[in-house]
Amino acid sequence: MASSSSPLAPLRHPLFRAIWITSLMTNFGGLIQSVGASWIMTSIGTTQTTALVQASITLPIMLLSLTAGALADTMDRRKIMLAAQSFMLLVSVGLAFMTYQNWLTPWVLLSFTFLIGCGVAFNGPAWQASVGDMVPREDLPSAITLNSMGFNLARSVGPAIGGAIVAFAGAAAAFLINAVSYVGILVVLFRWKPQVPQATLPREGLLAAMEGGVRYAMLSPRIVAVLLRALLFGIGASGLQALMPIIARHEVGGGPLIYGVLLGAFGVGAVGGALCVTPLR
Repeated sequence: MASSSSPLAPLRHPLFRAIWITSLMTNFGGLIQSVGASWIMTSIGTTQTTALVQASITLPIMLLSLTAGALADTMDRRKIMLAAQSFMLLVSVGLAFMTYQNWLTPWVLLSFTFLIGCGVAFNGPAWQASVGDMVPREDLPSAITLNSMGFNLARSVGPAIGGAIVAFAGAAAAFLINAVSYVGILVVLFRWKPQVPQATLPREGLLAAMEGGVRYAMLSPRIVAVLLRALLFGIGASGLQALMPIIARHEVGGGPLIYGVLLGAFGVGAVGGALCVTPLR
């Protein structure tokens, strides 16, 4: 059994282990869906609409993260995750159906990917804030590390799997697999009965919570520095990722599998960077 100081110690706790494993599956499903959406857009759209696929996924996160974070601080996080995961499942089923029926157009595809991005935006803060409810304080740093490791593991392998699925079964199959990937975590969340402490103060309003979060961040020079660095890096890096399907199809002359492998290189680089960051610092 892993000791308290072990990076794997949080996996001793059944609830965290179940949600971590099922979240890993949803991460795989989301990346498979992303590969399918970007690749099919190269066939039905233009260079501009292909680049907009990445924007339609990340734009909701930018627009809604503050609201989602405030909701995660003021409401039942389990219910938020249940609502977000159920919403993404329904949207993914709808996207798969539209694709099977050959009713997909560039703007229909962008609308569906935008809706999935909205679900991701609301699910992320609630899931991250819930980790402290699943493991004891001494295991919290390891649990956060495991979450990051799981996401980067999915980024390393998921796009290549998605590319293979699109190549051999089509984009509709990729969208359907993404829908199925939500079932496991929904089952775990339905069975989870968290102990909610009795409130002694009235619940903070949504706008007040958002204002408090912005004020806290702006008064912390270190947080401001991290946010600015992330913004500057993200603007440049997202352009390459948005145009990767065009590069894979027209510059390299490859298919969806090649695109998946190229996209997976981002995850491999992230894992390598995580291993090297301590000695480099």
